[in-house]
Amino acid sequence: MNLQIAAIYASLLAILYVILSYRVAKRRIRFQVGLGTGQNAELERAIRIHGNFAEYVPFALLLLAFFEAGGGAAWAVHGAGAALLVARGLHAMGLSQSSGRSPGRFSGVVATWLVMLALAIGNLALRLS
Repeated sequence: MNLQIAAIYASLLAILYVILSYRVAKRRIRFQVGLGTGQNAELERAIRIHGNFAEYVPFALLLLAFFEAGGGAAWAVHGAGAALLVARGLHAMGLSQSSGRSPGRFSGVVATWLVMLALAIGNLALRLS
């Protein structure tokens, strides 16, 4: 099993995850909050950006790896991986700007869902054909 393409996107997303983690740590130091949010809206937003990433990305990467390993076309694996990377970046930027509605947050969430749905359908199509 050779997962060269999925490894590229897993690595790029891991870098983004570390950046998001650093943003939380930086705010914890600035606001002197060791655990929880300290009722600080900026810290809470950073924690949720990080948490949302941690909730969605591992499962999406698993779907991407299954798709590649199952024989998904290289262009489709790259397309899904790139779309996921852009989606998570948009979500992080959008939620960083506002805890309410924002175009980045909305498009990031919807794109993440669409990538996951496309990969799930793609995996089923590869396995059931």
